[in-house]
Amino acid sequence: MSSSSTVPLFDAHNHLQDGWLAPHRAQVLRDLARIPLRAAVVNGTCETDWPEVTSLCHPAAPLAAAGCRLLPSYGLHPWYVGNATPQWRDTLLRTLDAPSTTPSAGDRAFVPFALGEIGLDRWILDRARPDDPRLTGLRRASLEEQREAFTWQLALAAERNLPVTIHCLEAWGALAEILRTTPLPARGFLLHAYGGSADLARELIPLGAYFSFNGSFLNDRQCARREVFKTLPLDRLLAETDAPAMPLPASHRTHHLPDLPNGTALNHPANIDAVYAGLAQLRALPIEVLAATLGENFTRLFGAPQ
Repeated sequence: MSSSSTVPLFDAHNHLQDGWLAPHRAQVLRDLARIPLRAAVVNGTCETDWPEVTSLCHPAAPLAAAGCRLLPSYGLHPWYVGNATPQWRDTLLRTLDAPSTTPSAGDRAFVPFALGEIGLDRWILDRARPDDPRLTGLRRASLEEQREAFTWQLALAAERNLPVTIHCLEAWGALAEILRTTPLPARGFLLHAYGGSADLARELIPLGAYFSFNGSFLNDRQCARREVFKTLPLDRLLAETDAPAMPLPASHRTHHLPDLPNGTALNHPANIDAVYAGLAQLRALPIEVLAATLGENFTRLFGAPQ
């Protein structure tokens, strides 16, 4: 699938506000307008990046003029729970209740924002290197602290029936327990870059789960995750980049950004076209059929693009 495709694309999870993309943002926005991107969810992770998410997703922002809806999503990611201020809940509520994110009267299909990225992460506690540069300056919150932040935000999403995006690394048992026993938004929730088992997915589908396929799963070492995505119901699938994180294998990338000075590869958000191509091949579907299905799924969970 080339960047000249006219198939409408939906990115269920990215971090367009991330500082790693800031030097390249003008080019990134031009590339996203060309592919063409129909809608994307821009996920905030902490108090300090929520304002940037709001700015990027404003109706007057450049991509809106190109017919792309950027849906702002606000949440306290488990990596940042340990550094959150005592006022983070109040700040989140004020962000959600700001006039710019209030839906117009009678516009029931339109969701003005989502909640996320939130969740649980045991990896940062048990297996992350002490010198991992991504975690520099972060206090790694205990799983109990993460659970408290997660359940509060999940209950808020349920109360307001907001689509919610969930992060989980190596904490699937704890996550499943919470999802079984905590109120959930009626419209459903997304397990982004799903890395759990097919059996767990079948258990979570009746609770409202959707599952997004990440382009990094096209790596040869990710065959187990690809096998899971072969079995998931088509009406619960979405596609994501998680850009600038989780880059695709070099052979699959259609868009490129310079590596960081430390050698870290950046994932260009416009690689969503390559994610679609990889998932279509995995499911043995014509790209047009897959794209139509993913568009319907995106709209069902996140609302209709405006």
